[in-house]
Amino acid sequence: MRFAKIANRLERRYRHTIVSVDGNTDCLDRLDPGLDVTVLPVDVEKGRALSLRNLARFRRVLRDRRPDLLLTYAWGAVEWGLANRLPARCPHLHFEDGFGPDEAIGRHFRRRIWFRRVALAGPTEVIVPSRLLERIALESWRIPRRRVRFIPNGIDCARFAAAPDGTALPPRRPGELLVGSVGTLRREKNFGRLLRAFAALPPDPPARLVLIGDGPDRPALEAAARDLGIGDRVDFRGNMMNPERALGLLDVFAISSDTEQMPLSLLEAMAAARPVVSTDVGDVRAMVTEENRPLVVERDDKAALTAALRRLLTDATLRRRLGNANRARVVREYGEEAMLETYDRLFEAFSRPAPPQRPA
Repeated sequence: MRFAKIANRLERRYRHTIVSVDGNTDCLDRLDPGLDVTVLPVDVEKGRALSLRNLARFRRVLRDRRPDLLLTYAWGAVEWGLANRLPARCPHLHFEDGFGPDEAIGRHFRRRIWFRRVALAGPTEVIVPSRLLERIALESWRIPRRRVRFIPNGIDCARFAAAPDGTALPPRRPGELLVGSVGTLRREKNFGRLLRAFAALPPDPPARLVLIGDGPDRPALEAAARDLGIGDRVDFRGNMMNPERALGLLDVFAISSDTEQMPLSLLEAMAAARPVVSTDVGDVRAMVTEENRPLVVERDDKAALTAALRRLLTDATLRRRLGNANRARVVREYGEEAMLETYDRLFEAFSRPAPPQRPA
């Protein structure tokens, strides 16, 4: 999604060849149809060990396409960094945004650490959106400081300042408050933790939990809600292409993840002037306004998560104050324009041919 925003901003100054290593191209519809984009199918072998066939295929793509700049995203594309070496065919920017469920709770596998150290050496610079990932890249992966760049995510704040669409969510029951979250329903997001914390709330004030998003864990989460006796108070809304339609309808925005770095959904909720309850993961505590930080709780403390939800649900004045402060902070610190300008300059600098060496 971030790449789509950047590509649209750069307009026709670049041609893009996109390789999806998992075959998922759902984000193509976010790209401006006027862009010069080629989706290149490449057979990718998935497994625990290094694939020499993958390296050969990737090397062949780089040889044939001769890109001015190679962009790779996350662990699934790290092999491309190795394919771009010995000798390097083009400058390389590798983006890390976080970890999947297998590395979610600090389990950074030694083989992955070593592979990143090797694959991301040479002509590669590593781009990270959070200070936590920056520290991991420097200390664990041992990437030299000069090759690690911290570029925070940014959003279109004006898009979330507009009044929400009252029809985006079902009508409220009398006196009902809404707790909501946005994200893919998969293991590392741990929406089960949010269900359990919500189920422990007292009946007054009445509240409903709204989960915006879809994913492989949805059937299990729906069953868990029924088992907890809250099935009639949990609303699974599925994917929503325009979350700004609904975020402003929520009274509390919640995150219950095992791992995050700099979640876009949090920035969007802040831009919609929502107060936040969250597990203390990634840069979440640093992102929200200072007064909201006591409501960012230890990841495995369910009682603290429930207490934070209850505190906001029972204090409308606090909700308004934190929401307004969060919006002011995201407008001040995390505007989309600054992010796009940074990437614009970065891509231009890296794709520009180096000047010829003057003779000694």
